[in-house]
Amino acid sequence: MKNLLATILIFSASSSFAQVGDIFPDMEGESLRYDTVNIPSDLNGKYSLIALAFSKKSEKDLGSWFNPLYNQFLTEPDPNAFFSFEYDLNMYIIPMFTGAKRAAYKSTMKKVQETVAPELQHLVLFYKGTLKQYKKALNFDGNDVPYFYVLDPEGKIIYNTSGKYTRNKMQEVIDALEPAAK
Repeated sequence: MKNLLATILIFSASSSFAQVGDIFPDMEGESLRYDTVNIPSDLNGKYSLIALAFSKKSEKDLGSWFNPLYNQFLTEPDPNAFFSFEYDLNMYIIPMFTGAKRAAYKSTMKKVQETVAPELQHLVLFYKGTLKQYKKALNFDGNDVPYFYVLDPEGKIIYNTSGKYTRNKMQEVIDALEPAAK
């Protein structure tokens, strides 16, 4: 019953943009450690959560997700908790520098490096390039909200949502990532 409910939520939530079942489009990003990561080819057969931000306004909404994502997926589970899971997944937060914003890529990257803890710097990827191909492939409308994609181990989109954090959206992400829980 839980899986049926999760499937219904996945399909109803994803109707506004990229189709569930589509392969996430190829994207190359540079981490705050200067490593290059290619999505989906470098996801190493793991479930993945990808967050995209296109503007200052979308970064503000993306910020509302940081603590919940960190607490759910990146911290050690509490051994005394009744329900506590550890997740084997990739997670990337990707600020996208397109158009005129590309000129600010390196300076913004340096500023972000100063504020992100060293142990989390591999999770932040910077993208510099065009937006058109992603807008078409992911079928999203606005640039002023962040977009979140849960990918299966083959790089297929199994869930997506957008906007500011809510408990319901977070629960839908958790449900979609249930196979990655140990």
